[in-house]
Amino acid sequence: MSEPTAATAARAPRTWGLLAEFDTVGALLAALEKVRDAGYVAFDAYAPFPIHGLDESMGIRMSRLPWLVAGGGATGAAAGLLLQWWTNGFDYKYLVSGKPFFGLPAAIPITFELTVLLASLGAFIGLLVANRFPELYHPVLPARGFARATTDGFFISVEARDPAFDAVGTREFLEKLGAKQVEKVED
Repeated sequence: MSEPTAATAARAPRTWGLLAEFDTVGALLAALEKVRDAGYVAFDAYAPFPIHGLDESMGIRMSRLPWLVAGGGATGAAAGLLLQWWTNGFDYKYLVSGKPFFGLPAAIPITFELTVLLASLGAFIGLLVANRFPELYHPVLPARGFARATTDGFFISVEARDPAFDAVGTREFLEKLGAKQVEKVED
């Protein structure tokens, strides 16, 4: 056989991190708090259902998404009012029975619709960006047993890019926290 070339050596799998499986929700939450308190910052949790208190255990701060939705709604309301004010008052003046060119009550439905439209678009785009969609592949997906994260498995992943990550030390730490199994994940 031939010697490995630089191209094949560059494709050699590299360690992405470690994946630890836990038995219960309580064990997962307790382990997450200890992982956070140990100084890890590049870690994530996987569970088959939403868990109350998971974000507090991970130390996740409040999302900026509500501000994005409010900004989209305010932009929609301003755009709706401005559009109707400009078209009725300046661009296409049409006098009807001596009424003013712009009347706020008549502008409410379109203003409301644009407010809802831009707020929902802001929420949709914000969620896509915040969750890194569409991400078609993640290194933990082919991990042994990770499919159980959709039924009855509770997992914590710690990424190798974390400044506190040490392959041996982190594995021992996760095992000490009560992980059923700890698996090395390669990218």
